[in-house]
Amino acid sequence: MTTTTTTAALAATDTASAVRLESISKSYGDSFAVRDLTLDIAPGEFFSLLGPSGCGKTTSLRMIGGFTDPTDGTILLGGEDVTALPPNKRNVNTVFQSYALFDHLSVADNVAFGLKRAGVGRTEIRERVAGMLERVQLGSLADRKPHTLSGGQRQRVALARALVNRPQVLLLDEPLAALDLKLRRQMQVELKQIQREIGITFVFVTHDQDEALTMSDRVAVMNEGRVEQCGTPEDVYERPASRFVASFMGTSNLVPGTYRAGEVVVEGGPALPVGPRAGVSDGSRVSLSVRPEKIWLSDLEPGMTRVNGVVRETVYSGPTTTYLIELAPGITLSVLEQNTDRSRMEDRWSGGESVEIGWRPEHCLVLD
Repeated sequence: MTTTTTTAALAATDTASAVRLESISKSYGDSFAVRDLTLDIAPGEFFSLLGPSGCGKTTSLRMIGGFTDPTDGTILLGGEDVTALPPNKRNVNTVFQSYALFDHLSVADNVAFGLKRAGVGRTEIRERVAGMLERVQLGSLADRKPHTLSGGQRQRVALARALVNRPQVLLLDEPLAALDLKLRRQMQVELKQIQREIGITFVFVTHDQDEALTMSDRVAVMNEGRVEQCGTPEDVYERPASRFVASFMGTSNLVPGTYRAGEVVVEGGPALPVGPRAGVSDGSRVSLSVRPEKIWLSDLEPGMTRVNGVVRETVYSGPTTTYLIELAPGITLSVLEQNTDRSRMEDRWSGGESVEIGWRPEHCLVLD
């Protein structure tokens, strides 16, 4: 597992981690949902667990919240071992994908629910609820019922209800999944802004790579119950540690070949110069990884890796155009170009045209 220190994570060197998982596993018979997971999440960090369905991210979140008991390992919150504690004894709150609001209660009463159960005084409840509703831009809707609200407004009510109790850690299980694309992007920005203002540690589960890249201080990419890579969004996108991370984090061209003397030799295709690669021995089977937006179709610069190909398909999608370039039978690269004011329809490449493409050596990875 690759880790990278961030500004938020530096706090963990001086104080106890907000969340620490020590060799956590969860098995069901012979099948493991999570296997030997160790993570440190710093106070005030926005930390995302990212991966496909069934990778173990929600199970990990549920174990932090106390809703699922680990088979092995230890869970610490603020340095305290809470492995055996039930959910109501842990200083965490959870926002679920379904929001789980009480439709018979007003927005204000939904937000106040946890405070009332905790025995907080009426005056303090009124002040804290009003303040939190203003923070999530729902102050004018305090008397409304949840079923009269939009999806984004209901999401804010659920968030306010969780935050008003001032938890040490807030767990979020795909809370934006039910929103349409435009509203989801808006809520990504608002949720990150609220987290920064309040300073509470967020542990966020998502299968959406864009969400994780947009919102997180660090991302743990999970696959089959394990963390394949943990680091900043830039790390996991620009420097994926494995073929799985490269393919899961956005779109990546993965070209299989054999590494020999500073080149990746593609079977039935060209030899692509990549230079010396530490830890990669001659004769190794590898995958060459290069992102579509890193490949140039024109105005190639000196020192670039250059290769000839044939345009097989052109896909226009408004802001960008994607070209599928065949290098050899069965070997096709995706190339993404921005549609700027200078790129006119008549300037685009058409199917069947021969082209020369290129990329800078530092934008090319060689993965085992």
